[in-house]
Amino acid sequence: MRYILLFIVAVQGYAQQSDFDHVDFEKADSIALSCNNEGLDNLPQLAFKLTQDLDTDVERFRAIYKWVCTNIANDYDLYSRNKRKRVKFKNDSLQLKLWNDRFKTKIFDKLLKKKRTICTGYAYLVQELSKLANLDCRMVHGYGKTSMTTIEAEDPPNHTWNAIKLNGKWYLCDPTWASGIPDPDTNIFTFNYNDGYFLAHPELFAINHFPLESRWSLTDTETSFEAFLDTPILYGNAYTNLNLHLAPEHFSNNINTSQHIKFQYELLYQVTPGEVRLDIDNGFHSRRVAIDNIVIENKRLSFTHRFEHSGFYDVHFYLNDRLISTYTFDVSR
Repeated sequence: MRYILLFIVAVQGYAQQSDFDHVDFEKADSIALSCNNEGLDNLPQLAFKLTQDLDTDVERFRAIYKWVCTNIANDYDLYSRNKRKRVKFKNDSLQLKLWNDRFKTKIFDKLLKKKRTICTGYAYLVQELSKLANLDCRMVHGYGKTSMTTIEAEDPPNHTWNAIKLNGKWYLCDPTWASGIPDPDTNIFTFNYNDGYFLAHPELFAINHFPLESRWSLTDTETSFEAFLDTPILYGNAYTNLNLHLAPEHFSNNINTSQHIKFQYELLYQVTPGEVRLDIDNGFHSRRVAIDNIVIENKRLSFTHRFEHSGFYDVHFYLNDRLISTYTFDVSR
């Protein structure tokens, strides 16, 4: 019995979208897109319209998730203001609580009136619409890490996403990052749906999502917060091209010129060696590196690289001209 339970836990830990490869989401997506003029003044009615003609829980959740991701805009100004206030009050628990209470009102007021919000609003709306469709969906609070994010060990949590229970398993998704990305210079948001954040592989998700409650990592191993801060930078393209990121394991790497650095990824789709590249930046110029030892077997991509000269380098991994991940290497002789 013990071994059976261990097996079940392991299987549940890797619940992902591929579990539903047999499901055609075309109807659910079509319903979500047909409801794009719906408001948020009557959530029970919205949930009913999105789910009434769908047969399975995963299709019903898909319609809800897709609707939220394609109708709710990310308000980067609101996010930036909240971040500044939370950093300002991080050592004053009373002021922080007062600000959080006031800010909750601002979040939901803007969500209801203008269909604009931040991660908390996205996750809340996905959760509430799911509940109205009799689906068990939770909000997961924690830390999200992107190329634009600077997180210190003492910083308060900065991100919220969802866990959804389907066919007895828990799955992870991030409606905020799936909806699109605000321009960091203008703060203008553009809808650009990324399907990779829907029921993502937990091991890939864990590279840039750290839940406050470890049970929501849905992985077999616990990662410390310090280890999370040193995971590689992943971009949205990683979720549409990778099933797993395997190596390098760290963002910051200290090596010497005699070492061969291993890069390894599990792909969602087959690629050719010509679609794989590294761009290496030494702070003065960037150069594209030719890779001549690429191995691709059963959708697993592997290659190595050795630095000939000492220095500090930013290394960017691309697939078919799409930026996937970034690392730094401090190279000594």
